[in-house]
Amino acid sequence: MSAIDPADEMRLARRHARRRWLRHSGFLIGAAIVLIIFALALLAPLLAPYDPNEQNLLARTVPPFWMEGGSLEHLLGTDHLGRDYLSRLLYGARVSLAIGFSAAFVSGVIGTSLGVTAGYFGGRIDNAINFIVTARLAMPVVLVALAVVALFGSSFAVVLGVLGLLLWDRYALVLRAATHQIRDQDFILAARVIGASTWQIVRDEVLPNIAAPLTVVATLEVANAIVLEAALSFLGLGVPPPTPSWGLMLAEGKSYILFDPWLITIPGALLFALVLAINLVGDGLRDLTAPEARN
Repeated sequence: MSAIDPADEMRLARRHARRRWLRHSGFLIGAAIVLIIFALALLAPLLAPYDPNEQNLLARTVPPFWMEGGSLEHLLGTDHLGRDYLSRLLYGARVSLAIGFSAAFVSGVIGTSLGVTAGYFGGRIDNAINFIVTARLAMPVVLVALAVVALFGSSFAVVLGVLGLLLWDRYALVLRAATHQIRDQDFILAARVIGASTWQIVRDEVLPNIAAPLTVVATLEVANAIVLEAALSFLGLGVPPPTPSWGLMLAEGKSYILFDPWLITIPGALLFALVLAINLVGDGLRDLTAPEARN
């Protein structure tokens, strides 16, 4: 029997992996929705028909074009100040995505550093970091965020800083466990034997092997940050007006829910679709990067 060519074996493995990714409908649907919303947000200056802050009090609460009284001049209608809703939604997507991904990055740096440190060194360092994580878990995120934003005022930087400093606990817990599982593996011991420093081992051996759970946690935290930003904006403590934000648009439209329900329905549906899509991507990454899925 002839031996299998390593190059052919590698091509077969790549083809098998590609088929697995293409067969995961949840991941594909979630990724498509996220990419569409990201593209719309990125191209907002080109796609928005009006300035999102331009007011026209003579055209207040115009309904979307498919409803009675709607107009093609404002495809998704206008708000209570006559501002074009489509333009505000496009620019509002920028705020939601920027805060979601930026907060996930900040919290990821903090949580990954603590989790890897605790899992790799163990002992007293692990106990000390576990105490810090426990203390963080004892603090309700929403209440702390409300208190900080109310104290320092609402702005993009404050909201980003608050969420980034409060959402790192899941990173720390997951990556601590992942690091603890691999710290005594043969390839880690071999790196120590050849004289690699702790930083080199963490950079070259630990981080690449915990990239899969790190990616999954990051996607979930992006969705969590987007929801929390919308909640703070809804309560009037998020991104200050007139900056478009989906949460702020929900807050501004709640007074008109009985007579002009689209003012809440449209941004609420978009927020739901974005968070659902990000969670679908996270679930798909978890399924596709699991060891048993590679067989």
